[in-house]
Amino acid sequence: MSLLKKPVVLAAGLAVAIAALYWFWPSAEPAAGAGQAAAGKAGAGQKPAGQRPGGPRPAGAGAAANPWAMPVPVRVIEAGSTDLKVQIKAIGTVTPLNTVLVQSRVAGPLQQVFFEEGQKVEAGQLLAQIDPADYKVELAQAQGQKEQNIALLKSAEQDLERFAKLKEQNTIAAQQMNAQQALVSQLKGAIKSNQAAIDAAALQLSYTQIKAPISGRLGLRAVDPGNLIQANSAEGLVTITQSSPIAVVFTIPETQLQQVRTAFRAGAALSVEAWDRAEQMPLTSGTLTTLDNQIDIATGTLKLKAEFANQNEELFPNQFVNVRLNVAVQSGAVTIPQDAVQYGAQGTYVYMVDDNNKAQIRQLKLGAVDNGLVAVEEGLKAGDKVVLEGLDRLRPDREVEVIQDVPKG
Repeated sequence: MSLLKKPVVLAAGLAVAIAALYWFWPSAEPAAGAGQAAAGKAGAGQKPAGQRPGGPRPAGAGAAANPWAMPVPVRVIEAGSTDLKVQIKAIGTVTPLNTVLVQSRVAGPLQQVFFEEGQKVEAGQLLAQIDPADYKVELAQAQGQKEQNIALLKSAEQDLERFAKLKEQNTIAAQQMNAQQALVSQLKGAIKSNQAAIDAAALQLSYTQIKAPISGRLGLRAVDPGNLIQANSAEGLVTITQSSPIAVVFTIPETQLQQVRTAFRAGAALSVEAWDRAEQMPLTSGTLTTLDNQIDIATGTLKLKAEFANQNEELFPNQFVNVRLNVAVQSGAVTIPQDAVQYGAQGTYVYMVDDNNKAQIRQLKLGAVDNGLVAVEEGLKAGDKVVLEGLDRLRPDREVEVIQDVPKG
């Protein structure tokens, strides 16, 4: 045999040896008992035929119970009967009833500021002082001019009295008498003009004291003391925003307009609730005051305005809030939680539990929604048990096990 064929022969022999060792190696399993011998014992050096990998099935073991055939555990809630608010939900913007930019009506150096930023002020409260020196001088000049004319008028009236006596004696011409009367009238008119000038100067002087035109809360100061400010400057001195009362402007769809108008025309005040952005906490409540006079054709919505007392400033100007407009109260409505309602091709429905503890489908006609509860107009009556949890394994006539009763809806 050549040297090249020897490795091939050795490899083939090694493979045959491994195969024989696998098939004829004694079984490592425990010796079979009497029951195994009766069933038939494998030949010497061979593995028993038909043995289960996990060993023989324990005697008397039956088939496992099918969990899908057992009663389905569910939690139920009874349909309740309550007075339900018929609400329209919207998103609104808090809008001040009045916002004023405080401007100076006269020019001059800003001497002093008497307010703090963010302070709440009352109408007529002194906010700032402009240097009044120039305006005091103008007032004094107008007063001096009036006093001069008063003196001239007094002298002219005395001359007129003398001319009247001389006229009776026919010692002066009528033309001289008429000229003196005209001079007296002229001086009286000048005095009236002087008084008007005094009033104008006094008014300008009063404008050097800048006072709050409305009650509200101040914003940030735009001008610091010491600056020379101009009359009616665009930046102004500070803004005042009325925070109490305050309004909320919101919109409703055109389809809900008739319902709101009917309730608004009835004369009763429609209450409006303002909720936080997450719609988890009510902020305050107010009253609907105004409906806009036309629908926005671009959006198909109508603007409404509600007014809130806002005594504790729960609402802040330009804040976004969730609005709930209460248009009516539905008395004795059958209600269930919204979470129990299911939606399918045939419409809305719920699973209810009958007297035999079996699940049944009820098609529903739903009504108004209020704070997580929905009114059921058709399909349920008060006291019916509605499945709230455990819906995923239910089908009609499936037996259920009520594990916990939930309070009425």
